[in-house]
Amino acid sequence: MAAARDLRAMEMAGDDDAVELAKRHLVQPWPYAGSVGNEARALIGEGDGIYITDVTGKRLIDGPAGMWCINVGHRREELARVMYDQAMMLSYNTPWYTMNAPSAELAKRIADHAPGDLSHTFFTTGGSSAVETALRFMQFYNNVRGRPEKKLILSRGGAYHGSTYLSASLNGRPRDRDWMDGADDLVVKLSSPDPFRRPKGIDIAAFTDFLVDQFRDTVARVGPEKIGAFVGEPVQASGGVVVPPDGYLKRIREICRDNDILYISDEVVTGFGRLGHVFASGDAFGIDPDMITFAKGVTSGYFPLGGVIISERLLQEMRRSNHPDALFGHGLTYTSHPIGCAVALKNLDILEDGVLAHTREVAPYFQARLKTLEELPLVGEVRGMGLMGCVECVADRESKDPLQLDKDVGKRIDAHCHELGLLVRPLINMCVMSPPLIITRAQIDDMVAILREGISRTMDDLRKEGVWQG
Repeated sequence: MAAARDLRAMEMAGDDDAVELAKRHLVQPWPYAGSVGNEARALIGEGDGIYITDVTGKRLIDGPAGMWCINVGHRREELARVMYDQAMMLSYNTPWYTMNAPSAELAKRIADHAPGDLSHTFFTTGGSSAVETALRFMQFYNNVRGRPEKKLILSRGGAYHGSTYLSASLNGRPRDRDWMDGADDLVVKLSSPDPFRRPKGIDIAAFTDFLVDQFRDTVARVGPEKIGAFVGEPVQASGGVVVPPDGYLKRIREICRDNDILYISDEVVTGFGRLGHVFASGDAFGIDPDMITFAKGVTSGYFPLGGVIISERLLQEMRRSNHPDALFGHGLTYTSHPIGCAVALKNLDILEDGVLAHTREVAPYFQARLKTLEELPLVGEVRGMGLMGCVECVADRESKDPLQLDKDVGKRIDAHCHELGLLVRPLINMCVMSPPLIITRAQIDDMVAILREGISRTMDDLRKEGVWQG
């Protein structure tokens, strides 16, 4: 700890330099043209458990768990030790013509937890490259099977699947694609399964039927012989923690199976504990996808790693094809990275040794406490599942319109919460919460109390500015 304090003291001395250097030399992710290359964001110095400390020394609850990923918490010495030990043994090997033991062991451990016949994992560097890999595999699979026209991809409004070219083409959130190009000729978009935004006058059951009928009709209209895959998050995470209606995913899975469309479950967020299971597809939703993509929680953010788990059936079908020499020309320099895989193994040990059970135990309390925020007139709905939740703010609960004059109300709430000791993930008019899975009931109480006060202060600001009267 003394060494950590000394390191932090040196970092604090250089904080001002870091801000200036960022403005001069660092391009931040998701920048606006007016500030690109000239921006410094909140500088974080250290983390411990569910907390982080900013440049001023303020201790904050890490409400988003980094970016949905610090599942076992900050400053886990056993994960740091594994990184050091593996680096001292083998820091890297080329995956083109060598392999390492941690990746093989991790692939086996993952197969043990995966639903259905998912048996083999291709490791990537993160979620975007995992989705990209799954889609390229789908294309390769259909080429080998003599179906080069079966390449279209079904995605949904509100979806987020990554930032690489093909994965980003699937995204369906507002603003994601306004100024960005994509492979639009390969993607067919469907409605978001968001019950809060369902058409007026229909109940949840009718909305579910509408979604399923739309999916079935789209397949018939486009032609199943042209559609290679459906890609869907079990819970639409960055789209606002949209939990689909009961039974919806199972019915979509059946339509995919009946039409030979690969079902790719994007568990980059929901995998490795966020819903209390290593994978949510089978354990939480009762589906057996053809592929599952994952990242984030697989190493709890301690090392960049992701992957796609592939059905044994798909592999066997290719091995039986008439093209045994067909090459899957896809790979990454850091595929099956030994350090990342070693960290993931230890992280999985930690999850299995109580964290998954703890998540399932505290999740109902987390959801219940967040739900109390619906008492506030600015809050239209609180929704979530496991240890992920969203507070959606609306100007009018009847029309469910977000604040037309203040689309950045989430940022206002985040600013107040930061001052009060909580980091929030603001998404336009929504606040997303996905704390480290080790959070306690008392810490949940603290988090919700701060969020309540942050929203209350934002309501006062909006009234004073005449933006909203509530």
